[in-house]
Amino acid sequence: MSEVSPVQRVEAPPGSLGAYTTLRLGGPAGLLTVATEPDEAVQAVRNASVAGEPVLILAGGSNLVVGDAGFPGHVVLLRTRGISEIGRDDDSVTLRVAAGEVWDDFVARTVAEGLSGVECLAGIPGSAGATPIQNVGAYGQEVAHTIVAVHAYDRVAGELVTMTAAECGFGYRGSIFKYSDRWLVLQVDFRLARSRDSAPVRYAELARRLGVEPGDRVPLEQARDTVLKLRAGKGMVLDPDDRDTWSVGSFFTNPVVAELPEPDMPHWPTEDGRVKIPAAWLIEHSGFAKGFSTGGGVAISSKHTLALTNRGTGTTTALLELARVIRDGVRDRFGVDLHPEPVLIGCEFG
Repeated sequence: MSEVSPVQRVEAPPGSLGAYTTLRLGGPAGLLTVATEPDEAVQAVRNASVAGEPVLILAGGSNLVVGDAGFPGHVVLLRTRGISEIGRDDDSVTLRVAAGEVWDDFVARTVAEGLSGVECLAGIPGSAGATPIQNVGAYGQEVAHTIVAVHAYDRVAGELVTMTAAECGFGYRGSIFKYSDRWLVLQVDFRLARSRDSAPVRYAELARRLGVEPGDRVPLEQARDTVLKLRAGKGMVLDPDDRDTWSVGSFFTNPVVAELPEPDMPHWPTEDGRVKIPAAWLIEHSGFAKGFSTGGGVAISSKHTLALTNRGTGTTTALLELARVIRDGVRDRFGVDLHPEPVLIGCEFG
């Protein structure tokens, strides 16, 4: 790791952060650094710390809501690339992936190479480095199942660190990285099974679409293709011409409660003895249909109740007001609180 690295620093034009987020919302950055190598990203963060500037690390922008006023500090745009094999045995292969790698491209590569473990995470927008932060998951898989190490820069200690999966504190859609700016994720190690078949299918909807029983396995390509079709039908695969995909995916996490507010509502058990309720079901049964809008150029997706979308003329202020109306409606109807899944920058949910 070099002590001094040349980095590309550019003054950010008005509204530029919206160009780097899947919501296409967010005001300007004070300064933007494009980092194509890990040492460039580290040096940019160090430089900002010395200058006393706040720092925002931005890669795919798929799980980020940026306020209309933008971010007045230093934005480091991660554009690092690289996938290398660092371990292999009879049963598995371990790959080291640069934080800036496009996640879905990585998933497609693993499927093509006969490596099982992330095939059901196809079509998720964003970067590989963001996946441990959020403990990205879908259709019965999450990255905590396959991550063995995260390589990061510790801004407090001023040194590079390697953290085991246990040290990452993975939980439901979260980790120790999510609500802290202490660590800059640089690379992630994934251990994947050497198999042309998927991991056991855990998600009931996916099993039904595949025509198999939960716990069965299917060819990797079949699993990935089916997940992509399911996600596309819900507006969860990015399409510049489809406003339903101008979102952060699921805006709310599925709430976990000690007991059900009503006995007949859908739910599934958690490992700690509580139950998880589908947020989409709560929203729909609180009177918010697909396409619901409070104005301001934002609305619930016409394809999926959990996605709050920018229809092309929206603002972050309007989006968060829509989210509050939905949250308050669910609380009034069921007494359950919904919490946002994305990270909020320069704005508050309240």
